[in-house]
Amino acid sequence: MKEQLLKLNEQAKEQLAKAFDAKALEEMRVKFLGKKGEITAILKQMGGLSAEERPVMGQLANKVRAEIENAITEKQNAIKRELAQKKLIEETIDVTMPGKKIKTGHAHPLDATLEEVEQVFLGMGFDIVEGPEVETDHYCFEALNMPKTHPARDTQDTFYINENVVLRTQTSSVQIRTMEQRKPPIRIISPGRVYRSDTVDATHSPLFHQIEGLVIDKGVTMADLKGTLELLMKRLYGEETKVRFRPHHFPYTEPSAEVDLMCFNCHGAGCPMCKQEGWIELLGAGMVHPKVLEGCGIDPEEYSGFAFGIGLERIAMGRYKVNDMRLLYENDVRFLSQF
Repeated sequence: MKEQLLKLNEQAKEQLAKAFDAKALEEMRVKFLGKKGEITAILKQMGGLSAEERPVMGQLANKVRAEIENAITEKQNAIKRELAQKKLIEETIDVTMPGKKIKTGHAHPLDATLEEVEQVFLGMGFDIVEGPEVETDHYCFEALNMPKTHPARDTQDTFYINENVVLRTQTSSVQIRTMEQRKPPIRIISPGRVYRSDTVDATHSPLFHQIEGLVIDKGVTMADLKGTLELLMKRLYGEETKVRFRPHHFPYTEPSAEVDLMCFNCHGAGCPMCKQEGWIELLGAGMVHPKVLEGCGIDPEEYSGFAFGIGLERIAMGRYKVNDMRLLYENDVRFLSQF
């Protein structure tokens, strides 16, 4: 047994010299010192020794175990020191080198434009109100003076969940909900996504963003509407900005107008973006129809108001001189990093 223990000690030293990582050391520890290891197997033979030999062999076995344990521990520490030194060398930092510039993101052109518009209206005392994108036919059409047989629905065709639930075509539905819940005076804008069955081109998309505005109070006139919109355009595009109001028809306003912005691409000369007209249709507006007020429980004899709806994409295109709406949706960093 003595020869076995001494031989085992020599084997451990030989294997230890060939172990260069923590995994090999652990395998070696289990082999020699584990519950089913080599030393344990030798100690199981102690029963065949005489009473005089047992203490001597036990002492020798403990000595061999201790030597192997200490040798493994020293080798583990040596490997750790070597790895730490290697890591220090690899991760050495030259504090004299200039730092690397960290790239930071910025707001998307649509978000930045929306924030600008909101700040203009907040400065005029408006509240910002939001509502559901999935709407009932009542709030999206009927409460806006467009019953199911009304021909104006054709120009605002949208996506139907079922006969009475649709994806909203405009955030005017939020105006109706607000008039039902609040008493005048009311002064709000309602930004959000809207959906229409439009063909995709440079100025149209089946999904876009709209900002609706609503003012209801005593003595509100068309002059208030005109002044509000002209102030907005000059805040966004500069004091020299030109807008024009054209008579139009909307079922929910009377009188109604289309508001155009002089083309920011050709400055009125005519180009593909403005369809050679020199002007870009920016929004629809008008005085809230008395039937809409009545439907929301507001007396049209006592109160009047105006409403408007602006396409956020078209504002952003003019603000940043972008000539194709699709660029705003493609998430091309080369495009977005310009703003």
